Amino acid sequence: MAEANIDNSIYDKYGDRWYTAYDDPVALLRAESAIKTPWILKRIRLMATGNVSVLDVGCGAGFLSNELALSGLSVTGVDLSPESVKVAAAHDGTKSVHYEVADASRLPFPDQSFDVVTAMDFLEHVEDPEAIIREMGRVLKPGGLFFFHTFNRNFLCWFVVIKLVEWLVKNTPKHMHILRLFIKPAELDRYNLSAGMKTLEITGIRPAFRSIPLKSVFSGVVPESLRFKFTKNLWLSYLGMAIKKE
Repeated sequence: MAEANIDNSIYDKYGDRWYTAYDDPVALLRAESAIKTPWILKRIRLMATGNVSVLDVGCGAGFLSNELALSGLSVTGVDLSPESVKVAAAHDGTKSVHYEVADASRLPFPDQSFDVVTAMDFLEHVEDPEAIIREMGRVLKPGGLFFFHTFNRNFLCWFVVIKLVEWLVKNTPKHMHILRLFIKPAELDRYNLSAGMKTLEITGIRPAFRSIPLKSVFSGVVPESLRFKFTKNLWLSYLGMAIKKE
């Protein structure tokens, strides 16, 4: 049997559904962003000073980029999907984010260009995450911060993140996620080291099950009440921060 390949073309088809759909896994991304963005912003404020420049790699529809810009940061967002970049720019309330269509394996920026680089729900969509992380490390200034969020590779994560979402969320695209592309935390730590970065902090994220009304479980729709919470357990998804060595 041929090995399945991930279908990243699905992101060209969302349009404003990035921000409005609840019958699609994109609603899960929005709900996750509500907990990830404050965590990232708090650490940027603690560890970076002055006019902080941020590169959001695989920015999608700008959930993180636009929020960071609202907080006064100088933000650049790049994605390989032209349609996603258009949606991101249209939802930029500050009209200050520089959005650009770009390949993460060949970022169109000089060495040491940014104080912060982020990769949210992106690394599990590429075949060679180690090379991508090295490229992100290249454009990160010494002492700069790298923030990442991705999925662990194990049976539980396959069942919850892939199969349960396929069964319970109505318009889940085929091959939205592929287990073989998920990344174990120890592997990501090793990739960071190979890019000259040291992992400083890592935390798990999981749904807050009490935020899911029982009546909505089999409705095919992600409930608007859904919230995520932090956990010490890294078995599902995890959010982390690394620093580039001086």
